[in-house]
Amino acid sequence: MKKLDTKKLGMDILIDIIGGILIAIGTYNFAAMAKFPMVGFNGIALIFYHLFGLPIGTVAMLLNIPVAIVCFRILGKDFFIRSIRTIIITSVIMDVVAPMFPVYTGDRMLAAICTGVFSGLGYAMIYMRNTSTGGSDFIMLSIKALNPHLSLGKISFALEALVVLLGTLLVSRDIDSLIYGMVISFLLSAVVDKMMYGIDAGKMSLIVTDFPKEVAERIDQEVGRGCTFLKAEGSYSRVERDVVLCACNNKEMYGIRKIVKEIDPKAFIIIVESNEVLGEGFKAH
Repeated sequence: MKKLDTKKLGMDILIDIIGGILIAIGTYNFAAMAKFPMVGFNGIALIFYHLFGLPIGTVAMLLNIPVAIVCFRILGKDFFIRSIRTIIITSVIMDVVAPMFPVYTGDRMLAAICTGVFSGLGYAMIYMRNTSTGGSDFIMLSIKALNPHLSLGKISFALEALVVLLGTLLVSRDIDSLIYGMVISFLLSAVVDKMMYGIDAGKMSLIVTDFPKEVAERIDQEVGRGCTFLKAEGSYSRVERDVVLCACNNKEMYGIRKIVKEIDPKAFIIIVESNEVLGEGFKAH
């Protein structure tokens, strides 16, 4: 039997609470008053809130029950149990804690920005603990498990577009609200990606040059980054040579480009975005 890690459980619950507060503020204190259509089950719960005055958190939790039961086997026991805990915590916070904060009634664009940023931060914190708020997450992951050829991006976009469109038609019936809903969806996704993958983002360069050792030495001396030599062979010339691989942060990339240009103006450089760089000289694993 697996031993219970109370320290990890305590941290998971704390993150659920903080993430739940951020999501609740974004949804209840910014989106609800402005009648923005939201994505996911919170978006559906918002529809019931506007039409019938039902509490957002309670409706979201009730909607999650049948979906959770159906998706239990597909997603696995551990992820299911963690998600149930998160669903209960975030739902209670939505109905009990969020009403304690003042509701924003100012500019709608500012409200949309705050909705996307606060909600995105909350969801990212929860996702990074390998749990979820259920709802569309369950459906999305289950569809992906049953149809591996479909990308999560396509599944997510289809579900989000459906909920936003439904919220616009049933609540505001306003094209501006539809646009705001799309802005929120974009901001939310961008914040989640930035939080989960972008904080430790960097660059990776592949340098094809006739002077690999000289380039690597200069990069080490001036930029302070180590390099790796990759054995490569030209498909046309059949000439073997070393390709210099170097990972760095965004600011250091300019210096590396300058060094390569000085040593070998004819060098071939490939620069790609790296979502996350782990290891010596970067973030620890």
